[in-house]
Amino acid sequence: MKKIIIVLCILFSITTAVFPQQNRHQHRNRQRSSDANIIGHVLNKSTKEHIPFVTVSLKGTHFGTSTDASGHYYLKNLPEGNFTLMVSGIGYKPVEKSVTLQESETIEVNFEVDDDEIILETVVVSANRTETKRREAPTVVNVITPLLMENTNSVTLAQGLNFQPGLRVESNCQNCGFQQVRINGLDGPYSQILIDSRPIFSALAGVYGIEQIPANMIERVEVVRGGGSALFGSNAIAGTINIITKEPKANSLSINNVTNIINGKSPDNNLSFHTSLVNGNLKTGMMIFGSSRQRAALDYDGDGFTEIGKLNSSNIGLRGFYNFNNYHKLKAEYHFINEFRRGGNLLHKPPHETDITEQAEHNIHSANINYNVLSRDYKHKVNLYLSGQFIDRQSYYGAQKDPNAYGTTNDKSMMGGMQYNYSADRFLFMPSIITAGLEMNYNVMHDQMLGYNRILDQSVNIQSVFAQNEWKNEQWSILLGARLDKHNLIQDAIFSPRINVRYTPNPFIVFRGGYSTGFRAPQAFDEDLHITAVGGEVCIIQLSPDLKPERSQTFSISADIYRTFGVVQANLLIEGFYTHLKDVFLLEEIGRDEQGNLLQERRNGSGAVVKGLNMEGKIAPSRKFQLQLGATVQESLYDEAESWSNNPDVVPKRNMFRTPDVYGYLTANILPVETFNISVSGVYTGPMWVQHFAGYVPEDVAVRTPDFFDLTVKVAKDFRLTTSTFVQLNAGIQNLFNSFQQDFDQGALRDAGYMYGPSLPRTFFTGLKFTI
Repeated sequence: MKKIIIVLCILFSITTAVFPQQNRHQHRNRQRSSDANIIGHVLNKSTKEHIPFVTVSLKGTHFGTSTDASGHYYLKNLPEGNFTLMVSGIGYKPVEKSVTLQESETIEVNFEVDDDEIILETVVVSANRTETKRREAPTVVNVITPLLMENTNSVTLAQGLNFQPGLRVESNCQNCGFQQVRINGLDGPYSQILIDSRPIFSALAGVYGIEQIPANMIERVEVVRGGGSALFGSNAIAGTINIITKEPKANSLSINNVTNIINGKSPDNNLSFHTSLVNGNLKTGMMIFGSSRQRAALDYDGDGFTEIGKLNSSNIGLRGFYNFNNYHKLKAEYHFINEFRRGGNLLHKPPHETDITEQAEHNIHSANINYNVLSRDYKHKVNLYLSGQFIDRQSYYGAQKDPNAYGTTNDKSMMGGMQYNYSADRFLFMPSIITAGLEMNYNVMHDQMLGYNRILDQSVNIQSVFAQNEWKNEQWSILLGARLDKHNLIQDAIFSPRINVRYTPNPFIVFRGGYSTGFRAPQAFDEDLHITAVGGEVCIIQLSPDLKPERSQTFSISADIYRTFGVVQANLLIEGFYTHLKDVFLLEEIGRDEQGNLLQERRNGSGAVVKGLNMEGKIAPSRKFQLQLGATVQESLYDEAESWSNNPDVVPKRNMFRTPDVYGYLTANILPVETFNISVSGVYTGPMWVQHFAGYVPEDVAVRTPDFFDLTVKVAKDFRLTTSTFVQLNAGIQNLFNSFQQDFDQGALRDAGYMYGPSLPRTFFTGLKFTI
């Protein structure tokens, strides 16, 4: 941890010494404030209505703001010179205009923008950590917007991730409610979750992390399937989920409450707010956000044991920025989460007086700081970043009224690094963006459960360097890069090359292809190393002493087709993927430990291949109707049939468990009048193989599940109270047809991990949203 801070201090000193020196030799008179200003408004080109809360910025600089509730903006104290002024926002096509700024002059620049219902021109950053239009990105980047999360009644990140091709969120435990996201069929540890392009989730935080992030702090979510850029970690084998959080751009306030009634009897209440303040000269800004959630437990089958656990959580966070001058900007964020979850039976009693209880209380402190420096010609950019996460967890994972099953976990993570970008007008044969940097990740975890004689002291230290170059013009984009990672649990450094190519023969179609390598280290605590209850006993998962790193190679190829038929916008994406896993990690039941606890061991298998096809279609005849459909067809097989039970009568299987061959989603949005919205969304999960361990059933067995279709309908009505004040009332039904698992284990001998299909039965919800 000290090494990270020392290195970043050195880099900070070098950066602040070099760039100001460069600046002093260039145009000394531009150091002072010029009092150059821009005012204007932004209109919808088709309706001529003013558009609130879209971003207006000087391209390539730190200067930006958003339009107010009336659709007007004001940029103050800008540098002199020639610039490109750009307006952008989710759901609108970006527009750029050239402007010349002079001292003590105020100019008016007005915009008219077209709707972008299929999110074609939206600016994204997950392809290469630099802003680029989605259709020009070297990799396929899918975007989950706040509107999509709102229309699908998604109050957390976990609920919104289902509505992208290749993604599927599943619940894995009836007691603790552990959820994970699978990308292209691979489970949670194969994916990397980022916040503002930085990996701040530790292995412990990742267990419940996607359910702990409230929707109100999210500006958008960008999803990259496959390895993608070399700038992201080599553990991003299946893909990357990049959560872009909201930034303070204008004074605003929003309060939202959603109440769900699960299965008609268990309430789940969600209250959230966010407010932002920005001073008049745009030098400083701050946003404060928070949420509170109380979910009652649900006993779906009436056996006295939960299928959905009790959950109480609250979080508060703030983020802000400070512009030192035209070329130096500091951004910082702090976020605190307190979460209590419990499942099992007899929830009103202490855990050790019950037949089964899984209980965990987390206190999570997360913080990050970013320092950005630009050269005066805006060709050189340096970003220094440091993030930390500190977790205290008090837990009970026990059965049969065990008084010794209490545990405590302390987890500390630090991540720091530097990234340098240079925009070259021409490098070899094409304009390019050259990127290089280094990162250091440090994690220490102490996990103690004395009742099971289980103590984990784990220290993970990763040093990484990366470099890449993106050659880019309107027709081609070639992203070539590599990273070198030295993991303290692996003897040799691992080299991971990655390449992605985009070819645009005409404005209507984009072809992309990519190749990447990655690895997973044999660290002890991960999403699947949690303690669960099977057959009324505790099952502990441990590592094989001979466990080797798991390595991967991934290939992808896609065609992205765009057409406009009059006012109708349409998009069709077809993407093929192939991933080969060497020394694949898998779990096998191996017996009992000295205390009589059931044991499962993570060991290396022979290998596996995951291959398939993602498809997505969008059509938007007008602003009044949009339809989006996605589907994945895939095959996930081990190279050889693998054992998963110590019962000799259980036949080994080549199929990967919990991976359906077909799954998909749909969303539709209907706007009969401007202030009334009807949303329909659905998630389809095809049949799959799941493990069912003995206890409630006489012996271990592999079960082929039925398919499910989870349909949600929501209606919303907006009311304008004043020019800048809005209220929305909404209501709906989730899982309208109650497509839900019907064969849960019952009683104290159940297998709590025998859970599949939609996470909620039929649920009624209503909401109220207030915005200024």
